[in-house]
Amino acid sequence: MTDWLPECTIKCPYCAELMSIVLDLSAGEQTYIEDCQICCQPMQIGFEVSDAELLHLKVERSG
Repeated sequence: MTDWLPECTIKCPYCAELMSIVLDLSAGEQTYIEDCQICCQPMQIGFEVSDAELLHLKVERSG
């Protein structure tokens, strides 16, 4: 299996600005907190992976 690091465009659930993030699909399903690059509010980013393919990406307010 090749570790694929796709770049995805997401929208901040606080300020609605678009930004790019890179996802590490090698570890499978993940949920983590990352601050918005624009407004610095915490976003919860979660995604599902199957056979090194991104199935689902969800970005929501943390907390």
